[in-house]
This record gives sequence, C-alpha cells and structure tokens, in this order.
Amino acid sequence: MLISLGRLALALASGGITFASVKPLGWWPAGIVGIALLYVSFMPWRGRTIPTWYGAVFAFAHGLVLYLCTLPWIGELVGQFPYIALAFWLSLYSLLLGIGGVAISRWRWGFLVFPFFYVAVELLRSSVPFGGFSWVRLAWGQIDGPLAYLAPWGGPALITFATVACAMGLVGTFAANSWRLRGAGLAAVVLPLVAGLLAEGGVNNPAKTEREVTVAAIQGNVPRTGLDFEGQRRAVLSNHVMETQRAAREGAQVDLVLWPENSSDVNPFQDAQARTLVDAAANAIKAPILVGTLTEDAVGERNTMQVFYPDSRVGEHHYKKYLQPFGETMPMRDFFRHLSSYVDYAGDFKPGDGPGVVDMAGIAVGVATCYEVSFDEAFRSSVRHGAGILVSPTNNATFGYSDMTYQQLAMSRLRALETDRAVVVAATSGVSAIVQPDGSVSQQTEIFEPDHLIATLPVREGETFAVRFGSLLQWLMAIIGIVCAVIALRYNRLPRAPRKSKKTIEELSTP
Repeated sequence: MLISLGRLALALASGGITFASVKPLGWWPAGIVGIALLYVSFMPWRGRTIPTWYGAVFAFAHGLVLYLCTLPWIGELVGQFPYIALAFWLSLYSLLLGIGGVAISRWRWGFLVFPFFYVAVELLRSSVPFGGFSWVRLAWGQIDGPLAYLAPWGGPALITFATVACAMGLVGTFAANSWRLRGAGLAAVVLPLVAGLLAEGGVNNPAKTEREVTVAAIQGNVPRTGLDFEGQRRAVLSNHVMETQRAAREGAQVDLVLWPENSSDVNPFQDAQARTLVDAAANAIKAPILVGTLTEDAVGERNTMQVFYPDSRVGEHHYKKYLQPFGETMPMRDFFRHLSSYVDYAGDFKPGDGPGVVDMAGIAVGVATCYEVSFDEAFRSSVRHGAGILVSPTNNATFGYSDMTYQQLAMSRLRALETDRAVVVAATSGVSAIVQPDGSVSQQTEIFEPDHLIATLPVREGETFAVRFGSLLQWLMAIIGIVCAVIALRYNRLPRAPRKSKKTIEELSTP
C-alpha cells in the first residue's frame, strides 16, 4: 500500500513538474524531468510489477494535475465547471498512456519504446473527438530549449518524441541495472539534445529569402467597462482605426497592415459606418489591411479575415477552418444544454475550406486565426500554397491577464521554426508580437494597452521537411508506438514456462 501511494505521489508530482515547462514559466528541462518521473511510477520497483490499471490511475493523476494547471484561463470565460470538465476529459486519454506504459515498462528495453507510444496518445488527444485539443501538446513547452530546433524536421510531434526520449534516457541512465542499458539511456538523453543543437545552425537561412516586406501589427485594445455589447464591438473597431491612424501620423511606411481577430465584429459588408471606418484606416496608412470580422454567406456565419485596400477595393479572405468546439461551435448542443447554461453562449460558425492564404498587394500571407495555430495543417497548408510570411490574428481579451496569450505565443514561435517563416501575432489586447523565422521574438506589446509594431521581415520560399512530411512522420511514430504497446500487453498476458537448468537440458538431450 505504501509503495502504491508513493507511486501515486510521484505521478502527481510529475504532472506539476511537467507543467513548469509550459509558458509563461517555460522551464523546458521540467518537461523532460516530469515525464521521466511519470515513467518511473510505471516501472517495476525491486522486481515487483504493478497491474496495468494501476498505471492508468497514475497517468490519469499526472494528466489531471498538468491540465488543471495549464488551462485555468478557460475558466475566465466560461466558469470553473467547464474548465475542470475539460481537464478531466483530457486526462482520460492518459488512461491509455498508463495502461500501455506499464506494459512497455516491463521490457528491459521498454524505455526506448515508450516515446513512440507517447506520440500515439498525443496524436489521439489532438485529433478526436470534434477535432481534438492540440493546445496541450508536450512540444510547446520546449520552445526555449534546444529540442525546439528539431521543428523544421518534424514539427511538434518530433519535438514531443525527442522530449520523451530524453526523459527515458534519464530513466535508463539512473535506473537501469546493466552497463549496456545505462549506455543506451545516456545515448537517448544526449542524441536528441545534440541533434537540436546541430539543427539550430540550419534555421533562418537568408538564402531562402525572396524579398522583404514591412508590416504593421495593430493592437487597438478593448474597452474594459461601461458599454453594452453593441457599444463594445464598435469601440473595439474604433480603437483599431485610431491606432492605425496613429501609426500613419508617426510616419509609418508599410506594405501590409495586420489587425487581430474580431477587430471589427461589426460586419463592414452590412454596416456602412463600420465600412467607412475601415476604409479611413486603410487610406490613412496607405496599405492593405487584413481585418478580423464576422460575415455570413449561404453556408452560415463565418469567422473571417478580410483584406481591404486603400481605394475601397475588397481583396481576398480567409474563413477560419479549425473552429473551437464549445466556443465557436457547439457539438451536441441539446445534450450539453442540460449540463451548463453557458452552452447557448457558444456560436454556430461554419468552417472554411480554403488554402489558408490571402494575397495582399502581391504578397502571399498565410493565415491561422487564433486557435488554428495549434493545428499542424493550418500553416503547413499555407506554406504549400505559396505563403512567404505568416500571421496569427487572435482575440485574447476575454481571457484577461491569464496565461493563455503566452501559451499561444509559444505555439506561434514554434510554427515559425517549423515553416522557416516570420510570424506576426496581432492580438486585440495583447500579447502582439513579431516572431522571426528562428522563433525569436524581436518585438512584443504589453497586455491591455493600445500599441502597434512595425518590422521589416523576410518573405521566404521553399518548404521544410516538416511541411512536406511532418504528418507522415507523426503517423509512422504513432503506428510504431501502438504496435509496440499491443505486443507488450499481449506479451505480459502470456504465461511463462519455468526456465530449465543447463543440467536438465543436457539430460533431456541424452539418448
């Protein structure tokens, strides 16, 4: 009993330690140490193995602590019950991680297999149901460490794999009972880190720069109190117009202007006053503006990023493709209405199906709106369709001063590395940022302050290995992990014949 409680305590602690790698803390080694401790809770202690369902409990405890610590910002918008329910739901995937993890840990070399299985469970959690929830991937916590430089070669999946491999290397180095296993463990720690350090020299290659473009990211901010809903929306639009005009008065000469998601929730195609304000901003800055707005067509309501030109021309648009379930859409609305009154606050937006690219004065700009940045295919599709620079317009205002905006910025930084593109983060209330192709942040704003950022950035061509083959690599790792876990579970269910002594074998072989 004491041993089991000790394992449970270790699993709980591993969740808290892994959380320390998440932004804004961002202590990247904590992600490695936390996963190592989780695996130790699965392993045989003093030759005694544990039932697989014990592993399910330990992994669930790890996940619950990790997700409760990572996602409190959701409670800022919808209250504590939905936030806790989501953390609980995400932890259910960890049941599979624990069951497979215990079975794999019974192999002497199991610690070298576990990273594949971890990727498989993460892929499942990031895919189903309702498109999954990829916000909590282990890779995001490595943005400030050397493993982040593996992004151009495999994206978040490869970084997750490398993180778990380093964790398993620690286990092998300090817990193995033979020099051969310890050597393999040490290699599992060193090789991913060395690979990341070597890969650093290959990112942000100036030879792939086609041209340069000067951009402005506008953060108009939001009014905090004193207005009704309609007044709030019009005030947000006015704030972004005024900040754009301020940049123009200060002499900004830019090629592109990027506004955030929901910067004009008053539809400029239906509201003449809103259209006049948008046109006034574009005429003042003398450049096309990408405006976040809400539109409606024959399919339904859309979360739209729309290009407007100074001469009142309307350009291309991006309909948000990866919609946030239980926010922008409401799966099984009638059922969930019985559980929470917040259900009817969820929208009924329809997803787009475009390439994720808009043309702005001859520049192909890749767009991933807010939640979309956590999905691999969003920016990969943009790059494959010719995007030379990327933008992530977002509206974080409803999440207050929470960690949400910093977690999202970490994703944008990793996407810059993955695609070898500069990424501009334009937020209604912050943090807005200029991210270079090497993932570094060259400029950023404060939260809840009107501001603008102006930068000259490279427009890149070509596709990284991750853009071309990242999805295939992720599926390959996941399949290896699933197969190994199934074999491990099957192997540990088979009865083992008693080992015969050498003498008995000799006797049996004597005529």
